[in-house]
Amino acid sequence: MEEVKLKIDALKHLEVGFIGLGVMGYQMAAWTAKAGFSVSVYNRSSNVSEKWVKKFGGKNFSEPSELAETCDVVFICVGRDEDVLEVTSGKNGIFHTIKPGSLIVDHSTTSANLSRELGAIANQLNCNFIDAPVSGGEKGAIDGKLAIMCGGSSESFNLAKSIMECYATKISLMGPHGSGQLCKMVNQICIAGLLQGLSEGVNFAKNAGLDVEQVIEIISKGAAQSWQLDNRAVTMYQDKFDFGFAVKWMRKDLDYACAEALKNSSPLPITGQILGYYEELEQAGDGELDTSSLIRRLR
Repeated sequence: MEEVKLKIDALKHLEVGFIGLGVMGYQMAAWTAKAGFSVSVYNRSSNVSEKWVKKFGGKNFSEPSELAETCDVVFICVGRDEDVLEVTSGKNGIFHTIKPGSLIVDHSTTSANLSRELGAIANQLNCNFIDAPVSGGEKGAIDGKLAIMCGGSSESFNLAKSIMECYATKISLMGPHGSGQLCKMVNQICIAGLLQGLSEGVNFAKNAGLDVEQVIEIISKGAAQSWQLDNRAVTMYQDKFDFGFAVKWMRKDLDYACAEALKNSSPLPITGQILGYYEELEQAGDGELDTSSLIRRLR
């Protein structure tokens, strides 16, 4: 921790901006401000950014382009490809005003192609770009213990890492632009399969007349243990889903993964099936529920 503090202290002169203060971005920006950085923010819903500034200080901007004029490092954490394009290349996007030499770090989960395109544009503007999707969910963001998978140059990565260590415990450079997004796709593919298996197991235990919470406790100490089991199994049994990572975002992420799989000839038979299940849940009006709500299909 002392080494991390020394690295952060050496970068305190940098002006940092955060675009997107949703469930994840709000907390990441907060950790950055608490570490001592000067942080400016922009959020599409201005009441959220006003609330953030009131609590953590810094500046609130009405457009991404205005924020970029004053910042050396700009972090983006929005929803999907279209949202990232709006705040980068759109009418009031950062590419119109970003200073040469600036670093752009995109924490959004997007397609790998978009990250490659943004990296190329940033290069033309004499800026640096890192795609850096995160894993760890809302709890990981609140606790400052996220895992971040990155794509870009080692020089850009090393600078970004020194700031991201404010809110992450594991940060890795996976390769060139787009590699962070590809790694995040692997993450989502694995989670989807885990949640479907957990849904079937919990539902089976209930229908078999077992004490479900006792089952969860004992199997969590063996080979079935996982983050999803530890953090979602009990609430799945209790039919509680008004928290966590929303179905609509997982469906979006799996869409990107399945599209990429067609390009690199990777069969995703189970993932494709679970993507269909998430589409069903979203069409039924459950798009805002946690991804563990997959179990509802079995009841």
